[in-house]
Formats: sequence, structure tokens, C-alpha cells
Amino acid sequence: MVKAPTYAILGRGRWARRMQSVLTGEGRQFVEIAETRQESSENDEAYRERLAQRLRSSGAQIAWACVLPGPHVPQMVEAALDAGLHMICEKPWWGSRSTTEPLTARAKSLRRVVAVHYEYCFLSEVERWRKEFSALPGLEFGGTFFLNRPNHTGMSALDNLGSHLLAIREFVAPNAVLGEIRCGYEQPDERSAWLKKSGQPVAFLNLLEQKELIIQRFLAAVEASLNTGAFPVDLEFGVRVGEQLAELAAKPHSGAV
Repeated sequence: MVKAPTYAILGRGRWARRMQSVLTGEGRQFVEIAETRQESSENDEAYRERLAQRLRSSGAQIAWACVLPGPHVPQMVEAALDAGLHMICEKPWWGSRSTTEPLTARAKSLRRVVAVHYEYCFLSEVERWRKEFSALPGLEFGGTFFLNRPNHTGMSALDNLGSHLLAIREFVAPNAVLGEIRCGYEQPDERSAWLKKSGQPVAFLNLLEQKELIIQRFLAAVEASLNTGAFPVDLEFGVRVGEQLAELAAKPHSGAV
């Protein structure tokens, strides 16, 4: 039997604790690396080396950056690759194409997975949509993602919630026209995605009705890809979703409330 990987959790906030709970429930070992912020006395090289040293000595095979997006995350990816680890980043991916392309090339050369945590892509129904609709022309994609909670992250609703919807579009039907995307905090809970063709409904998915353990499905997909180093929801995928986010944010009515 192949031994399950150990995870290094980068960060110590609410989301880091949540992922520790998920990993424990899946029988996975983890090591917490809490001090992830760059010190004022550290240049980028020293910061990256400190993280890489901690990751090397952790005994982990996968690093999980349970921190908010920002320019520190690409440095964390570099440190993980320096240490020979695979990496999971939280969404949305912050890096531009110019930042991302060297990271992608290096990860591929090392046969290391660098995944972006878009968990909804691994629902069974979303995977079925991908098989059925990825090559179908003339589709329109839209969706809604409302949370009844306040904004605890400081991220915009479009970045934090709408990115899940755009990831589903990119995964299922990247050539689909982008229809209405609505997202917001402190609204009655609603999470749905739909596809139309010629104005007529083709498929509808109520994400709140899904009973699958989506983070666990995401983990299983990541772990299954470790031997090949290839994962569909990688940094290149993250860049494409980020470009859609930027395009939507530039529109006068982005759908975020």
C-alpha cells in the first residue's frame, strides 16, 4: 500500500485550522508552519530560503498555503519547489502571466504539482458537465454565489466567491460566453451554475444541494496526480480564471453586491 502524503500547512488562521481538521478526518498527517510572513529584516531571497528550509525539515510531501492571495504566494511556491514539495494554493491565484509562466515551467521540469484550490471543479456533476459540454459550441455560462455571512477575508465578493463560478466555467466550457455572474456577502445563501444554448437552458446545478465532500474530492484528485506531475487546475488554469476576474471587475456592473 502506498503511504499517504504528509502536508505542511503554511499559515495559522481560520482557514488553516479548517484544513487541518479536513486532513485529520482523512487520516492525513500534517505539520504546521505558522510563521509565514516576510520579516522586515528579510529580503525576498532570505524569506524564500527560510520557508524552504522549514519545508525541507518538515518531512512533508505537499505544502498547502492556507493564506490570503498576494505577492507572497508565488514566493511560497518557489520555496516549496526549492524544497522538492508539491503545492496547493488558495484561490484566486494572484500571479500574472509573467509571474506564473516561470513557476509553471519549473514545476513541470521537477514533475511537481502546483494546484489552485478550486474545489467545486471536482464535483461529480461538474466533471460530467466537462465530458458532455467541453466541445459543444454556442454555450453561455452564468451563476450565483451568495453567502449569508459577512466578509471575513477582506477579499471582494467577485474574487472570493465569483472565482468559484468562473473556475467551473473554465473547467467545463472555457469557450462558453460569460453570462450573468452574481455574488455577494450577507445575502440569503445561494450557489448555482447554469449553461444555456440559444437562450435555452441546457444544464443547471444547485451547488447547495450537493452532498459530496468537495474538499476531500479535491485532495483525492491532487494526490492521484502526484506521480505524473500534471493537474488540470494548476497555475495556468488559475491565470485564466484571474484574467476573467479582471475582465468582469472592469465592467460597470460586475454582479458583486
